[in-house]
Amino acid sequence: MTDDADWVTVRVFPGSHRDEAIAAMFAAGAEGVQELADSVVTHVHGQSLANSMLCAVLAASADARVDTAPLAPIDWSERWKHGIRSQTLGALTIAPPWLAESLDPASSIVIDPGMAFGTGEHATTRGVVRLMQSVIRRGDRVADLGAGSAVLAIAAVKLGAAHVAAVELDADAIGNAEENLARNGVSGQITVLEGDAATLLPLVAPVRVITANILSSVLLELLPVIVNALAPDGVAILSGILVAERDMMLEAVAAIGWRVDMEDQEDAWWSAAIVRR
Repeated sequence: MTDDADWVTVRVFPGSHRDEAIAAMFAAGAEGVQELADSVVTHVHGQSLANSMLCAVLAASADARVDTAPLAPIDWSERWKHGIRSQTLGALTIAPPWLAESLDPASSIVIDPGMAFGTGEHATTRGVVRLMQSVIRRGDRVADLGAGSAVLAIAAVKLGAAHVAAVELDADAIGNAEENLARNGVSGQITVLEGDAATLLPLVAPVRVITANILSSVLLELLPVIVNALAPDGVAILSGILVAERDMMLEAVAAIGWRVDMEDQEDAWWSAAIVRR
């Protein structure tokens, strides 16, 4: 017997009155059904509801057969982790803590997927990490705009940057970012700043590299601030841009006297490293 707190699978073989049997399932409390070739399946909360559904179906279709079975409990606090993979991007690997035990700390970035954006699961993050590996020089000062989980700031340090200012507007992301810094042993090389990039970036300038994985509309507004904050040999890596927006971004970059030096495309997303002409 299944406790009423448990979920029960109800599989109905509807017999000669299929439509009536399905209608009876909904009338008895089904919130949705899956129609298979020979049966109709739903899940209900508690055996008593499953029994009521059995009676309702048999009343609607006398030759129906109804099977019920406890639904195996699922720990969703653990199940969601199955969808997170490690991402190897050139010399760096981004991984969640439960996949990082065998990785070399010098070349791995361990990110706890919390509320903040940036676990390596999105093509825009991967595009920036790939481009960074040809841009970051040992000893660089870097600013990361829209830092999220701080994955890009951590990547910059792993690639040799001396210090990164990680700027994030979302207060809810700050705690996750700081936890990730500690987890990766880079808290002393990265300063997390909460606030608007247009205000904070001039305060940490000049930097040699800026990474900005944010909405393209925000990038367009920030371009003048970004280029003014860069050292003479500076590079900005821009992402969060759809491939369909590439021409628009090229025009905006050219209008401020800069050019695309490198670009990366994955799926519908485009990333670019820009330099002075």
